[in-house]
This record gives sequence, structure tokens and C-alpha cells, in this order.
Amino acid sequence: MEKETWLFIDSGVNTPSFNMALDEALLNWHSKGLIPPVIRFYEWNPPGMSVGYFQKVHGRIDVEAVHNKGFQLVRRMTGGRAVLHDQELTYSVIVGEQHPKMPKTVTEAYRVISQGLLEGFRELGIDAELAVPDKGKIIGKTNSAVCFDESSWYELIAGGRKSAGSSQCRQKGVILQHGSIPLEIDEEILFDCFIYANERVKERARKAFQGKAASINELTGKQSDMKEVKDAFYKGFQKGLDIILEPYKLTPEQLAEVKNIEEKYLSDEWNYSR
Repeated sequence: MEKETWLFIDSGVNTPSFNMALDEALLNWHSKGLIPPVIRFYEWNPPGMSVGYFQKVHGRIDVEAVHNKGFQLVRRMTGGRAVLHDQELTYSVIVGEQHPKMPKTVTEAYRVISQGLLEGFRELGIDAELAVPDKGKIIGKTNSAVCFDESSWYELIAGGRKSAGSSQCRQKGVILQHGSIPLEIDEEILFDCFIYANERVKERARKAFQGKAASINELTGKQSDMKEVKDAFYKGFQKGLDIILEPYKLTPEQLAEVKNIEEKYLSDEWNYSR
């Protein structure tokens, strides 16, 4: 049986607002039948603090600290907790809900899409697996605002620790799943971006976080080159989803549309709505 061809977009390094706007644009274009399914890779400059669609900023995120560190806060279309995007490869998958490869439930769709991530880690020589939390455990019910503090169904685990964090939404008949694959994790900077009752509580939270997340550099024991990481996950998504990826460049008209959408992700009305 002939493999299906999906588009592959490596949009390179862009601002947090542009990155979120492009994911929304790709969802819109796919919903209108203008483009086939897409795998996208991207990076962040300045680093971004992305918060989930339903997540509260007020009283949870230290906005002043985020800005003082030169980061840009942006609210995602997808749910989940806050993620600091720095020294990482970010991916997104845009595919129709009715696509024959996509299960109907959110968790099962995670499982299918995460096969691409799983194969990507294996290409890097990392022994990874998909998280299946303990029976009876309620996922996502801890009080932490930090994404990498706990694994959800079918997220990537290596050495017993979370090695990629993903979130998903479904709009206009399309699934958007995007996620963070950190090459490095700076726990001190990460925890400086959240609000705690006092320094003692903050230090306790930071210590509790130790051993829960693992970066690619830590898992491979070397400084990984971004090109090497991209190549691994490019191959991983092709193998894991049994597809062929065709590189694609956005047209000037498409870029103009993304820039229009970006205004939303630059606005306080969107980013600080909760």
C-alpha cells in the first residue's frame, strides 16, 4: 500500500507570537482543504513561556520575572500547563479528525502521534517509551503549573522521566498537537518564572521536580546538535506514522496571513485573559 505524503515545514527560529500564529494558520488552512496534513518543526527567539488555553496566569505565573529574563509570554490554543521554550525542538502535527490514522478519542490520538516522537528518540539512541500512568491515578490533578512536573497519557518517558511534553486541541474538524522536546532544562530559571507562597515553598517544589524530567543532552550524555535532533525526529515521524514527508515553504501570501493572526498572540486581551 502506497504511503501518504504529508507536508513538512521547518519554520526555523521565530518569536513566540509568530510560532503560535503559524500553528493556528496551519489548522485553518487544513480545515479548508488548502493543505494536506503537516508536521512542523520550530524554535524560539526570544525564549517563550507558553501557557495552556485554560490556564490562569494571574497568581500562578511570575510575569515580571518572565519579562525580566527576556522571555515572551504567550497563550496557546491548546490546553495543559505552562512550558518554558528555550534550548528545545518544538514540533506540531496538524491532521483532520476524520483522518483514517486518527482515533476518535484524545488519548488514543496522543498514542498514535506520539509514535513519531518515540521513533525519533530511538533514532538518537535513547530508550524511550510511552507513559501509561498507574491504574487509578488521576492524570493532571496535581496543583503544579509546570508542564514537565507530571506525565500525561502516552507522553514520552526515558529513564523513568518525562522527556517531551505535548498538548492538543480540536477545532474546525482538525487536530492540532504540539509539544516541547528539550535539549537542555534549566530548573532554576524555570522555577523563577512561577509564583510561590515563599522561597521555602519554591525550593521544595524545585526539589520535588528533580528527577521528573530529562533533556536529550542528559539522556545521550553529550551536547546534541540541533540538526542531528531534527534529522532524528524527521525520520521518526515518517516511521512512526508510516508517512512520507515533503518539505514545504510558505508563500508570501501565507506569511502575510500568519502575521495578521499574530496580532492576537501579541495582545494582552488574549495572553492575560485568565
